[in-house]
Order: sequence, then C-alpha cells, then structure tokens
Amino acid sequence: MKIKFDPNNPIIKLCMSGMGLENSGKVDDALSMFQKAWHESRDDYERFIASYHLGRMQKNTRDKLTWMETSLQCALKINDENVKSAYPTLYLNIAKFYEELGDSENAKRNYDLSNSAKGAPTDVGPFYHGTKADLKVGDLLTDGGNSNYKADLKMNHIYFTANINGAGLAATLAKGEGRERIYIVEPTGEFENDPNVTDKKFPGNLTRSYRSKEPLKIIGEVTEWAKLTTAEQGEWREKLAKNNGEIIN
Repeated sequence: MKIKFDPNNPIIKLCMSGMGLENSGKVDDALSMFQKAWHESRDDYERFIASYHLGRMQKNTRDKLTWMETSLQCALKINDENVKSAYPTLYLNIAKFYEELGDSENAKRNYDLSNSAKGAPTDVGPFYHGTKADLKVGDLLTDGGNSNYKADLKMNHIYFTANINGAGLAATLAKGEGRERIYIVEPTGEFENDPNVTDKKFPGNLTRSYRSKEPLKIIGEVTEWAKLTTAEQGEWREKLAKNNGEIIN
C-alpha cells in the first residue's frame, strides 16, 4: 500500500507555512517553522520531508549535506514506491554538496545513484481525473483542453493523479457550471510525472500527479470523496489568483 500525500498532515502544513514565509523573505521564521516540523515529526515519512527542507535552508554546506543525507536515509527506510520518486533529487543534492566540499569520489557516486534512480513512473493506480464535464464510461479524455489555472492556455497533455483528493481539487477548480465529477481513468499510452508539481515544493512527485499525450479511458466514476469546504475553496482560488508561476506545458 502506497503512502498517500495528505495536505492536511500537520507536518506538511508546517512545511507549507515555512515555504510561504521563505517566499516572503522571512528566512529566519521559515527556518524556525521547518525546525518545528522536524521536532514534531512522528515517523520516517514526516522526518524525510522536514529534513529535506531543513537541508535546503542551511547556510553551511556541511550542514546542508547532513540534513539532506538524513532525508535520504528516512526515505530509504520507508521503501515506498511513491517516495522513490524523490530519490533522484535527494542523491543529486547530496552529490552537489560533496562536490562543493571537494569530495569528488562521493560526488560521483551520488551523481551515478541519482541517474540510476531516474526512470518512467511505475505507478499502477488506480488513477483519477477531476472535472465538471458530464462523461460516461468508455469515453476518452484527450489533450488540447483549456487550462483550469491559466486562461486561454491550450494544454498539450491530459492530466491525472493517483491521489483522489488531488482529483477532487481539480474538479473543484475546473471550468464549467456542472457538478464536480471524479472519473476513474486508465492511461492508453505512456505517461510521465507532472513537471508542474514534481520537485517544486516537495522532492519528487509525492502527490502522484501525472500527464500523458495519449488519451485516458474512463472506466468508472467516484461519487464520494473528501470535498473542500466553501472556505477552503476560497483559499485555493485566492492562491491561484496570486500564482504567477509559468505552467510547464
């Protein structure tokens, strides 16, 4: 059973708050928030995430290396397919820190480990797609639709996730007046990690978000999931309105 990324997890919420402070230039406050996340972590999954952010925030390369290696060791203990998506990033950061310290042997070893950990996603689902479109089993979802997050942008991929709550969020934010729908989908071709979330806020693709140029076949529909409150919907729409980041299409 794969670990599910939960945005309501207390440690993840602390780290999100820390990133918000960091983006506002409040670096010391951000560091304190990440330290709080580390001290309050209850398992290797939470420690893996908290120590990764602590590693990013250190000023001293040796300290950066120590925290990033701590994050890697916690991730390796979990031995979860989902968390394995973070391995290339962790090894790459560790390699760079060794290089900065003049340790070419350990730098090369970790660069090699980073490269060997890369590869196409091995996630087997089940997969979901959130929308307001009224569709039926057997229909195909294809690329070329308008982005929910940027007006007038035609998407070159069709997006989906193995995280049902992520699909629920997509359904909530989707254009249209219809009711929120989550369809169970089956990729008909190759797919890749969604670069818009992979290695952005967290290492790897912890949200299990993917995209494909090949159609998705609808094989069912989910009717019950943890829906956002009106206040939560407002918060997400506000975040989107403030987000000026470029969408990788």
